[in-house]
Amino acid sequence: MAENNILELNNVSFKYEKETVVKDVSMTIQEGQFFGLVGPNGSGKSTLIKLMLGLLKPTKGSIRLFGVPVRHFKHWEDIGFVSQKANSFNSGFPATVLEVVKTGLVSKTGLFRFYNKKDREKAMKALKTVEMEAYSDYNIGELSGGQQQRVFIARALVSEPEFLILDEPTVGVDAKHVADFYKLLRRLNREEGITLLMVSHDIGTITEHASHVVCMNKTIHFHGASHEYNAFSNDDLSQLYGHPVQQLTHNHGEAEYND
Repeated sequence: MAENNILELNNVSFKYEKETVVKDVSMTIQEGQFFGLVGPNGSGKSTLIKLMLGLLKPTKGSIRLFGVPVRHFKHWEDIGFVSQKANSFNSGFPATVLEVVKTGLVSKTGLFRFYNKKDREKAMKALKTVEMEAYSDYNIGELSGGQQQRVFIARALVSEPEFLILDEPTVGVDAKHVADFYKLLRRLNREEGITLLMVSHDIGTITEHASHVVCMNKTIHFHGASHEYNAFSNDDLSQLYGHPVQQLTHNHGEAEYND
């Protein structure tokens, strides 16, 4: 395996009882890449993320993180994870933005250690990276969905990970904040050097910003550069997805595919 491979999946399959959800998936993500993971509902994308994070054990195949089999991987602080929190987070949760970000240090400090001055500095640095340092004393519930997602990215960044995984993080975020969100991701990738993997339904937008695309429907149907994926016709995409897909253009000028 090459030294700059962050993630490698080799013929990975997974079954829930008798139903195969992920089948013979092989893919590689290298250092510095920004991957968009796309596919229809029920295609196994979220299950694949859980497999990558070691939350599920493959029925078949192997997964390596930074060259280490996932079952033996110990340095989880090197991997950040952001989920669909903007759509499901309890806005009444009594915690400040700074407190939420510091919880990202639990893997290093332990559940029952007090946070020190250095921890606060790390949290403020992460908030500055996502341009949210001015909101450090706000209650997390006071923020908009887009602002909350920036805070959750800061929480994922506070341990200074090399690899950031995002599972449909723009769900419930309005269009304006989505555009700002993608700008932030592009900056994290290009300026901070963080390798990114983002699950998204917004195909037109993710392929505009990501360097590479993985299209899956239980198995991998495409794995390559974004410009190659964008060259596909609607008929090509329909074959990849297994059902008709029509390209749509919205008023804000961004392309999307209706699945």
